[in-house]
Amino acid sequence: MPITLPWRDIDTVLLDMDGTLIDLHFDSHLWQTLVPERYAARHALAQDEAKRRIDAHYEAVAGTLKWYCVDYWSDTLELDIRALKQEILDKIRWRPNVIPFLDALKAAGKQRILFTNAHPASLEVKLLRLELDAHLDGIVTTHHLGWSKESQRCWQALTKCIPFDPARTLFIDDSERILDASAEFGIAHQLGIARPDSQQPPLCFSRFPALDDYAELLPLGV
Repeated sequence: MPITLPWRDIDTVLLDMDGTLIDLHFDSHLWQTLVPERYAARHALAQDEAKRRIDAHYEAVAGTLKWYCVDYWSDTLELDIRALKQEILDKIRWRPNVIPFLDALKAAGKQRILFTNAHPASLEVKLLRLELDAHLDGIVTTHHLGWSKESQRCWQALTKCIPFDPARTLFIDDSERILDASAEFGIAHQLGIARPDSQQPPLCFSRFPALDDYAELLPLGV
């Protein structure tokens, strides 16, 4: 069933990248399978022990820029994360009907801004693979702002580099915690992603509507 949004009241659409525009399976496979495998081999550990140690590292910096930083993880885990990404480029794929949705936003005169926590090195890989920038009006990574999207300081910094009116903005993200942060800042409209990883069960959003396929938003009805 199509999701109805007040498009006449929306001028700007802020879009997360991983899990929102791009299938999260690439990142899930990298961080949950490939990295633990290579970490175990490098440090002569059993898989379970390697996973336990890595999960402890993940939990220690969750929600901060370090959690999203390729260089931090390369140093912390003593692995070449950039090289590991190159091994699984075939897993970088659009989510269903992203391009028709972005094209519809352009036709309707909406500003399309990618707003991601992804590290610039991760962003570059996906830009090259999918030519993301050809379908967007602007790209902002929080690593250039100094805080992750979980922080109100990040949203304040965003207003200084992108012209937009929070009261006339829609934000789409696969994290309910980050959607909460946007609502706290004053972004008027939020939308979640029900299945960011195509290989995993759907998420449950309790405070925001969520879509599984961008076809649910088409036509825009403006």
